[in-house]
Amino acid sequence: MGTASQGATVEAIADAKAARDELRQALTEVDVLLPSLGLDTISLASAYGPVLVDLGRCRPDVARRLASALRECAG
Repeated sequence: MGTASQGATVEAIADAKAARDELRQALTEVDVLLPSLGLDTISLASAYGPVLVDLGRCRPDVARRLASALRECAG
């Protein structure tokens, strides 16, 4: 099992990147852009726990579009 700077494993980082990319694609399909979507740098440096996907920040209108898309899927 490889490591990246004595932090998260290479496999964990690759998995988090794939999850981020999958989420970005799904959000794009419902016309939602989270410009700060990325990997959490603190969890990248940690050898404990999963690498986290950081959803970042967005404008209020984007948050409302995301909420609407989630409601449509839940309904």
